[in-house]
Amino acid sequence: MLRRKARRAQEDQQGDPLDADQERRVRAVLALGGVPQADLPDGVQQVRLRLLERTANGQEAPRDVSAWAAVVASRLAMDWHRAKRRQERLGERLASLRQPDHALGEDRSLLSVAVARGLDDLTDAQRQILVLRFYADLPVRGIAEELGIPEGTVKSRLHTAVRALRARLHEDEVV
Repeated sequence: MLRRKARRAQEDQQGDPLDADQERRVRAVLALGGVPQADLPDGVQQVRLRLLERTANGQEAPRDVSAWAAVVASRLAMDWHRAKRRQERLGERLASLRQPDHALGEDRSLLSVAVARGLDDLTDAQRQILVLRFYADLPVRGIAEELGIPEGTVKSRLHTAVRALRARLHEDEVV
């Protein structure tokens, strides 16, 4: 009991907004919400961050930090599931695009192989953006929403990826 109080006092001095009991409760809410064990520490950190942001923005501390943290943790669990479903839908979309088209001519087939090799040379982020834009035919806004990144980042990556792919195809004298 004395050790616990000493540890709480030490954490309060370090500025940790959650005590050990509150942290355990947040972990339990996240786990019951279906968040995998490996992602629990990130969830706890997100709750801490939101509490710190709240105080940094000048809002008064919640009356019951434990209850507030549990509500935030349950929302984080829902967000985790939404992100997981979004990734699954994205994977399904990409899988449906991989179905071969048997009516390809020889020239088109060579171009397809060259483009595939060029895509392999890109970074994962660039390849993902190109595939979503040109194979899944998603607009920039749709890509940004699917990946949870700003539209400007999508445009920048898309520009860089197209330029790199074009250079690769010219090197291989395909185009």
